[in-house]
Amino acid sequence: MEFQAGDHRVWVTVTGWPQLQEKVRERFRAGQGFALATLNLDHLTKLRTPGPFRDAYAAQDFVTADGNPIVWCARLADQPVELLPGSDLILPLCRLAVEENVPLGLVGSTEDSLTGAADALRLRVPGLRIVSKVAPPMGFDPASAAADQILLGLSYAGVRLCFLALGAPKQEILAARGRAVVPEIGFASIGAGLDFLSGQQTRAPKWVRAVAMEWLWRLLSNPKRLATRYAMAFRDLPGHLWRSWRLR
Repeated sequence: MEFQAGDHRVWVTVTGWPQLQEKVRERFRAGQGFALATLNLDHLTKLRTPGPFRDAYAAQDFVTADGNPIVWCARLADQPVELLPGSDLILPLCRLAVEENVPLGLVGSTEDSLTGAADALRLRVPGLRIVSKVAPPMGFDPASAAADQILLGLSYAGVRLCFLALGAPKQEILAARGRAVVPEIGFASIGAGLDFLSGQQTRAPKWVRAVAMEWLWRLLSNPKRLATRYAMAFRDLPGHLWRSWRLR
């Protein structure tokens, strides 16, 4: 499914979990890494501007639909895709890692959050091996030499699958850099997913997500940080819907 971000085209390349599971399993068995991004309206807004985020997205091996507006656009274009937010991919990917004997790494947030998330994951996914946890300092630059040291440290620890919980665009930029520096590691950008697991943030209840109102839950939880972001995203939504309709 193709989306337009200004003068730039972006594709959702994964139609659903069965396809993603097959592709990731193939990478694990071949000893190859990957970069996984989850596309939402905020990303499309950011991708309108040329720069590191756009370059990083072009380096992603897999892109899923993160957010109901992306799914709605795909349906309008008669190219349906499954809703696969980063937070919902954590446990399935962990179970796949156990099946394929793949060690896990966690990068992002705070030490407390990473510890809490690691405990929650081990409890929910027996046999999971978490061999590295890294909380980068404030002001961390994902395109710096310090980023390379983190990536090399993950490789030295034996990590083969790494969850990046740094927020956009840092996590996608770090994943793209990781593809070059440590090509044997698979990187999945999951936003606030680890904070949800650790209890540092509270995710919208299932019934709120079922009626496609998680965005409102998040907005009311942190209006100062999210109001402008969501306003810009919804400003662009009618154009995305119209272009999707024309793709039919």
